[in-house]
Amino acid sequence: MLEKILTRDAPAPIGPYNQAVRSGDFVFCSGQIALDPATGELVPGDVAAQTRQAMNNLSAVLTAASATFAHVVKTTIFLIDMDDFAAVNAVYGEYFNDVAPARSTVAVAALPRQARVEIEAIAQT
Repeated sequence: MLEKILTRDAPAPIGPYNQAVRSGDFVFCSGQIALDPATGELVPGDVAAQTRQAMNNLSAVLTAASATFAHVVKTTIFLIDMDDFAAVNAVYGEYFNDVAPARSTVAVAALPRQARVEIEAIAQT
């Protein structure tokens, strides 16, 4: 049985999906872009600022699922420009301790709302 996870501390879904879904001991978090949860608008700034907001949004979803970044086993990062990899990686690394999750990073043609980065996660609780 699936349990939907929703929080007001992260942006509301902009399509027919949930912020996350729990299935057994796993939480599958939808991709987060740098939307401000209060305004629904993309935060201003460079890709580092967008990464920080995406990670904060992801943190809020994990918290709503009674999880933290320590529970994350896999992430996927979507970038519109691989030249942003180092900046994204630097911010992303601030959110994990010694045991970082498995990760894929993929270049894509575009992201919703003209975001530069999107990050999704799978956690085990």
